[in-house]
Amino acid sequence: MIPVLLTLALNSQSQDLIPVSFDQEAIKPVEGDEVGVIETTKGKIVVMFFPQVAPNHVANFIKLSKEGFYNGTRFHRCIPGFMIQGGDPNSRKLDASDLWGTGGPMDATGKRISVSAEFSKLKHLRGVLSMARSSDPNSAGSQFFIMQATSQPLDGKYSAFGKVLEGLEVVDEIIKTGNREENGSVIPKNAVEMTKVTIQKWPLTK
Repeated sequence: MIPVLLTLALNSQSQDLIPVSFDQEAIKPVEGDEVGVIETTKGKIVVMFFPQVAPNHVANFIKLSKEGFYNGTRFHRCIPGFMIQGGDPNSRKLDASDLWGTGGPMDATGKRISVSAEFSKLKHLRGVLSMARSSDPNSAGSQFFIMQATSQPLDGKYSAFGKVLEGLEVVDEIIKTGNREENGSVIPKNAVEMTKVTIQKWPLTK
């Protein structure tokens, strides 16, 4: 199962979309909220979460981050004018680039851990944080993507669970590593590393 953004998988889903009761562009974290801090070799990206609509995806991302799962992984798929994708444990190894995009978290028995879809009425606007998956809507694991540009066709088809608070300029730098003509493939030595992903309380201390 390969958690990628599949253009051909954008068929309408039968399940009802989770309603959104807040303005996703205006909303900000309140004091004490948990936010994600993604430190990369190109700079820092800070994201807030939307547990109101995607509690399981938020909990999954926070759990993996606290375990250090994302540390050393890379943004392995970057499509200019669309999104950057990362979070595959296989991307820690430059010599395993043929496996990039196929990995995810496993349980103690070696079975793939996945999160069931939480499709909502959130829009995939620039800066939105969402989960990659295969054609199976319930196959999200660890791979996530950040929108560099708005993409309406993704709305209601992928589980959006947060947005960028700081660091969109970093997203704009990371996206330059991908080849749009080759579905966002990134030359391994050019792939931007997530050196450390942590969960911190808002507001962040300087």
